[in-house]
Amino acid sequence: MDDEPCYVISVAAHMIGMHAQTLRYYERAGLVRPSRSLGRRRLYSPADIARLRDIQRLINDLGVNLAGVDVIFRMRERMMQMEAELEELRRELQRLRDRRLPAPRES
Repeated sequence: MDDEPCYVISVAAHMIGMHAQTLRYYERAGLVRPSRSLGRRRLYSPADIARLRDIQRLINDLGVNLAGVDVIFRMRERMMQMEAELEELRRELQRLRDRRLPAPRES
């Protein structure tokens, strides 16, 4: 499951090729929110790792700053919400169409 936190910060940083301090900085900036163990250690899920890779790509490959990364992530989240809402509206429209009985035809 992608949401299961399982990687401590040193492992997550190594997987991505970043310093652990960079991951802490991104957390302080609100770009990633790792879970915490009972001992308060940061635990990163596969979804967190994917998000960190997205951050890395946006910054290193596309030259986006941290504020821009935040805007992009917020826009992406809003788009996903809107797509889900649109899909629900499509399903509701189909249910209404399916319920409507066709008018009898005269010959």
